[in-house]
Amino acid sequence: MSNEILWFLFAIVNFGLIVLVYKLFGKTGLFAWIAMGTILANIQVVKNVDFTVMGITLAATLGNIMYGTLFLVTDALSEKYGHNDAKKAVYLGFFSLLSTVIIMQMVLLFTPNAIDFSESALETIFNFMPQVAIASLIAYIVSQTFDVYLFQKIKTKLPSAKHLWIRNNGSTIVSQLIDTCIFVPIAFIGQLPMEVIMDIFITTYIIKVLVAFLDTPFVYMIKKIKPLQD
Repeated sequence: MSNEILWFLFAIVNFGLIVLVYKLFGKTGLFAWIAMGTILANIQVVKNVDFTVMGITLAATLGNIMYGTLFLVTDALSEKYGHNDAKKAVYLGFFSLLSTVIIMQMVLLFTPNAIDFSESALETIFNFMPQVAIASLIAYIVSQTFDVYLFQKIKTKLPSAKHLWIRNNGSTIVSQLIDTCIFVPIAFIGQLPMEVIMDIFITTYIIKVLVAFLDTPFVYMIKKIKPLQD
């Protein structure tokens, strides 16, 4: 299966799981997704893949879909529960990632015994993670806070339910540009060649915009769903 087809299926699975977790657990489920998603997105970003678009091969990192789901969730919280709950989710994601970095750096300080087989894998992921995590923490808190703010600003001007797609896409597309401008340079300068970093920057933002468009039907689904518990 090609990376391009797998990417599309991966996006649908992620968005579908968000709808399911909301149906089952309501607002609590969305908060749980934020905590999980910030951690998984920063693990996935270590993996580099290629995508071919119109005959052009571009380098990209994974994690963009999972990271994009965080904007879907905060937009859904903002739409259904208001500005304060959306901000609370942003702070929860920030704390989750910060805690993960601190804990995993301490884990790596332990000396493994002779039969351990996990140390090299953990080092590969989590020794690289601090630089990525610092970039992500800065980008996340700036872009997500702005996303919540812009969503509410647009909602003030266009409050109708039929304009939800404008609120969702408008706030996310602008916020994701801010996020990419902050994250990519901090995360990868000194780690990857500059031409690869430029490819990642362009591809990352294109993917984030596509994710924003793809998640729109799922925002409408969440808006209409009455969760089993809330």
